[in-house]
Amino acid sequence: MSTKENKIVFAGEVIQVFNAQEYEVKLENGVKINCHVAGKMKLHRIKIIVGDQVKVEMSPYDLSKGRIVYRIK
Repeated sequence: MSTKENKIVFAGEVIQVFNAQEYEVKLENGVKINCHVAGKMKLHRIKIIVGDQVKVEMSPYDLSKGRIVYRIK
């Protein structure tokens, strides 16, 4: 995901926490994907728990994985 044009952004809800970095997210279209936390969120120590609404970036080449870039308040 090197360029901004290639990213697909979805909203979703965290349904399972595997560890501090890995989450399962149900997207707004009903698809479940595995996600990790973006570096800026790690840097600012933003915590994510089950039930949080998040914004997820995905690559158009692999739609089974994503990156959590924002926690919606």
